[in-house]
Amino acid sequence: MFGKPDAADRLVQVILALAAAFALFNGVFMLTDPFGWYDFVDTVKASGPPNGHFIQDIGIAFLVSGLVLGYAAFNPVMRWGAAVVGNLFPTFHGILHIYEVVTGICSPDIFWRDAPGVLGPAIAVWIVLGIQIGRQRISFAPLPKPVFLKFARDALGDTSAYLDEISRTGGFATEALQHAMALTGHRYHAPADAVIMAAMGAVRTEDCGPCVEVMRSYALREGMDEARIQQALEGRPQTAEDELAFDFGAAIAAGDIARSAELGDDVEAVFGKNARTEMALSAASNRLYPAIKRGLGLASACAIPRAG
Repeated sequence: MFGKPDAADRLVQVILALAAAFALFNGVFMLTDPFGWYDFVDTVKASGPPNGHFIQDIGIAFLVSGLVLGYAAFNPVMRWGAAVVGNLFPTFHGILHIYEVVTGICSPDIFWRDAPGVLGPAIAVWIVLGIQIGRQRISFAPLPKPVFLKFARDALGDTSAYLDEISRTGGFATEALQHAMALTGHRYHAPADAVIMAAMGAVRTEDCGPCVEVMRSYALREGMDEARIQQALEGRPQTAEDELAFDFGAAIAAGDIARSAELGDDVEAVFGKNARTEMALSAASNRLYPAIKRGLGLASACAIPRAG
């Protein structure tokens, strides 16, 4: 659950945008004036005489890299995979320069003069992506299927059997599920606790077994107090706001049209219209997992979750 971008997210965006701008500038320069670029970049002369077509070819690579990095800069939480792809050419370009200086093809003097422009942007992008990963501010969606499945199995433990069933169906079903998981954790305007309470209300109504325990673990990771979570799951929310959000999610899961609308109006009055939308999305999308398990015959007996 990511919420609005914080200062670190904004820093990541700025660095990605700067790397994109550098690649775009370089690409456009090489495409529109290859010989002017050759004269402007003094160190390139050490590699031999200019070839206009070849310089333009490289310019296209820089242009594509810049466009993909620019796309990622708008939402690095969801598009961090694009940042990885966009940074591949600058990275391998930098590795080539390192190889040349190590093998004696290029002099150390030329290498260090080139290093800020050649290595700097690529290293900066990897650093900020590392920051996002370390802060767990990345979506599952861009992960390759085997990597996603490993992380998901580790997180879900014994409740992950349905992932194996989905994985075996093929046809990109697992990849579709990854995008669905991004929706279940979406939040921007609404308070994190309210979105989680709505999700817990929905999941508790759908399934009071393993899926609720997964939701409990998720809420704990988001910093919610264990006693507060337990009271809500037992039907005794601590505050009026918790009760409102929990009951709103439960009404949505129960298919109670009148009560969903009534509670939704109350949610909107307390949290705002955008928050109501996000809480409804959370409640509705988190019903997905219990429903899948029932359909696959993997649902387990219902029992009120107990504090662990």
